[in-house]
Amino acid sequence: MLDKLKEIIPEYVEVEPEKITPEARFVEDLHFNSYDFMSLLGELEEQLDVTIDEQDVLELRTVGDAVAYLENLKK
Repeated sequence: MLDKLKEIIPEYVEVEPEKITPEARFVEDLHFNSYDFMSLLGELEEQLDVTIDEQDVLELRTVGDAVAYLENLKK
């Protein structure tokens, strides 16, 4: 899942792939704004055929949070 995020994140923000780590925070480290973040989540829903709950979005602060959440959805 981390590899998938490393592939998709640069489509939304300018960031070097090596900076996309589980500890990287979407806003502070990767410089996502809310529109870019929601667009990213929409693409992930489409590509992975999952539904991301709007309430859960508030808990997704780091790439690692997103990886764990998405892997749990795919179970």
